[in-house]
Amino acid sequence: MSKSGSCLCGEVEVHASQVEEGVGACHCSMCRKWSGGPFYAAHCGTSVTFKGEDAITRFASSAWGERGFCHRCGTHLFFQHVESGAYFIPAGIFNDNSLKLESEIFTDEKGSYYALDADSIKMTGAEFIASMEKGE
Repeated sequence: MSKSGSCLCGEVEVHASQVEEGVGACHCSMCRKWSGGPFYAAHCGTSVTFKGEDAITRFASSAWGERGFCHRCGTHLFFQHVESGAYFIPAGIFNDNSLKLESEIFTDEKGSYYALDADSIKMTGAEFIASMEKGE
């Protein structure tokens, strides 16, 4: 399915043409520092376009990923996997809220100050990394 949205100030617009229906919540320490809680991301593949790209600042947060944000309003726009080029877009950016929480990763790093009631697939950091190494 395709989805569109924008940052808070409207300077950056995003259009993703291959959005998966399920949202993943990442509880790793980097995502929590970046978002103030879990990072609720929709996997959007590589078919993502941005209008207002000159307002996007990219930050290499690890050897495997870059994060992008609007330098005007600070809205988190994406996590991009370096090797595959796949984008993971914050679910809240999209104009509609039809996506559903499907999975949680790095549950062993989850903050004690929140709880999610979703009936979702849950993986620790080690389990998630092992699944990625297997190509799952």
